[in-house]
Amino acid sequence: MSTPLLAVESIELAYGDVPAVRDVSFKVDEGEIVTLVGSNGAGKSTTLRGVAGLMRPRRGRIVFQGRDITSLPAWERAIAGIALVPEGRRVFPFLTVRENLEMGGYKDRRDGARVGARIERMLDMFPRLRERAGQRAGTLSGGEQQMLALTRALMSEPRLLCLDEPSLGLAPLVVQEIFRGIRAINAAGTSVLLVEQNARYALETASRGYVLQTGGVIASGPCTELMHDARVRQAYLGRG
Repeated sequence: MSTPLLAVESIELAYGDVPAVRDVSFKVDEGEIVTLVGSNGAGKSTTLRGVAGLMRPRRGRIVFQGRDITSLPAWERAIAGIALVPEGRRVFPFLTVRENLEMGGYKDRRDGARVGARIERMLDMFPRLRERAGQRAGTLSGGEQQMLALTRALMSEPRLLCLDEPSLGLAPLVVQEIFRGIRAINAAGTSVLLVEQNARYALETASRGYVLQTGGVIASGPCTELMHDARVRQAYLGRG
């Protein structure tokens, strides 16, 4: 049996003394899209923060590429190959689109040709960003900012891309474009850990999923099976 790219083992995460995630375990294999679904407050985003190193588990461990990274700070995890696209996009508003992408490639800043070639690939992925390459990021639409946040994360050439609510607040047509981009990113070889409140999009995009409720995993398996799970259908897909 091959070693998973990411293995999260019985982690507990808390805000102060209040546990937000309890005894959560899951894995992401090389080349997979895995989704965490659940309602607001279920612990999905907190789990992503734990994987990315923005929170340290009180219990359990996180293993990436066979290495225990539980105690590593976020910047070392980024170098190791984990990139996070946070909820709310959080682009640098006063920098241009191109400058935001340059910041994403900061670790290779001494190789201008390599960074430049990577920027061109990102602009090819979302042509609307090419049209706005010299525009300040704060003046972009919400969808364009999400495209920028996504490509900025890819500039570090991650092995694992963690996405937190990529469809939040976006129009349906823009959401479709974002998810086409996510599938293309995965097809090019990047594994994806997806947190998405739109359970239908998440389960149709990912190969496997974990359903979180009040900080714990209540169901897991192939997404085709989860879509027929009575609990998932009633709670997240709007039908019994």
